[in-house]
Amino acid sequence: MDGNGSAQVALAARFEEHRPRLNAVAYRMLGSLSESEDAVQEAWFRLSRTAAGPEAGEVRNLGGWLTTVVGRICLDLLRSRKSRREDSLDASLRAYGETHVPDPVVTRVDTADPEQEVLLADSVGLALLVVLDTLAPAERLAFVLHDMFAVPFDDIAPVVERSAATTRQLASRARRRVRGSAPAAETDVAKQREVVEAWMAATRAGDFDALLELLDPDVVLRADTGELSSGLSKVVRGAAAVAGQAAMFARGAADQHMVLVNGLPGLVGLPGGEAVSLGAFTVVDGRIVEIDIIADRERLRHLTRSLTDA
Repeated sequence: MDGNGSAQVALAARFEEHRPRLNAVAYRMLGSLSESEDAVQEAWFRLSRTAAGPEAGEVRNLGGWLTTVVGRICLDLLRSRKSRREDSLDASLRAYGETHVPDPVVTRVDTADPEQEVLLADSVGLALLVVLDTLAPAERLAFVLHDMFAVPFDDIAPVVERSAATTRQLASRARRRVRGSAPAAETDVAKQREVVEAWMAATRAGDFDALLELLDPDVVLRADTGELSSGLSKVVRGAAAVAGQAAMFARGAADQHMVLVNGLPGLVGLPGGEAVSLGAFTVVDGRIVEIDIIADRERLRHLTRSLTDA
């Protein structure tokens, strides 16, 4: 192997050391597992080109450089996503931010590392990702990089093309939105499991009163079928309305199984071994305050792959 080849191998090894952090940055920025993987891969391509070019000596802090590069890639993707929504004349597509449920990380209950899963649930619960989806792209970048990954505002400012002071304000606005909208969810896996098991039992029995007892009065249910124009993707608010929706599907509840969704107990519907629904629950003080359901079978095939992998 020549010198250039050895250098490339060494660079790839150093990149792999940073990949977990970069994946975490991209996932929090995009809420999409596939797009996150693409963003991190694009960062590798840019690093390879930079290392082979005249700017090679400028990369002194590789971790910091890669984090901001991934941030810039994600920012461009978010802006493109926002532009596509705004350009659409379809009202159902314009409502995407209200009915879309971000990609969760789904794992089997019997194979998860408890410490790792609790950390994951604490940092990237679906309730938080839903709120992050409502932020402007620059606000999301400033908040994610600074508040979640301790990147200095001076380093974030060039990415969003703002001053450091303005970047600080972007993060502050985002922080207020997150604190006001994302519930402080239960992170005790055992306690949440009790609530989700009770929900599953009440759903199977079609017990409307028991369902009501488990729900916060202001509970929100988001159902994402991947078919916005059909009207099936929707937001339901209020305990009575949400309990009514659950009671309607009592027959299918027999095929529900417990899984971990972003580290906390959730439910997957597996009739015949094929995932048809995935439910994530946000529990506060023993009551369910948010339910996020994905019923898009194409997405579910990818998201639940780990449930059938050996």
